[in-house]
Amino acid sequence: MGTNNAVKSAYPPVSPETHLNIWVCNIGGGILGYAQFPGGSLTTDGVVCSPQYFGNTGYVSAPFNKGRTMTHEVGHYLNLRHIWGDGRCRQDDFVADTPSSDGPNYGCPTYPTVNCKSPDMTMNYMDYVDDACMYMFSDGQRNRMRAIFQPGGARASMLN
Repeated sequence: MGTNNAVKSAYPPVSPETHLNIWVCNIGGGILGYAQFPGGSLTTDGVVCSPQYFGNTGYVSAPFNKGRTMTHEVGHYLNLRHIWGDGRCRQDDFVADTPSSDGPNYGCPTYPTVNCKSPDMTMNYMDYVDDACMYMFSDGQRNRMRAIFQPGGARASMLN
C-alpha cells in the first residue's frame, strides 16, 4: 500500500478541522507509519500506522511495541521534523534546543552518539530508535507543537 493514501480514499477523514484522524492498516515497504504535516489537504489529513506498530498490546511487534510509532507520527502531525532535519548537519528541524545531526539513529544507541560535533538526542521521539529507548520531546519541540493551536495557527480550529 505504501504512503499513497489509498486507505484515506477508501475511508475519508472525519471532521479533520477539529479531529485527529488515525488509520491503522498494512502499509508495507518497511514503513511503520506516516503523517500529514499541518497545512495540507483536509482530504488526507491525519496519521496512518501499521497494526504491528500501533499501541502496546495485541498484534504489535518488537522493537516497536510500546506505542512510540504513533507518538512520533503525531509529532509530525503537530509540526515536528525529525531531529536531523531530514538532511545532513546543516539541515534544521526548526527547534533551537535539539542538536544538529546527520541522520537517524537506530536500535538503542549508547549515549553519547556524536554526529555534527554534538551528541545526538537519540532518546527523542522524533528519532528512529527502538521504542524502549525513546522517551522525550524537548521544551522547544513542545512549544513548536503548542504554537499550531494558537490563533492563526494551522490547527487552531481543533480547540473548541
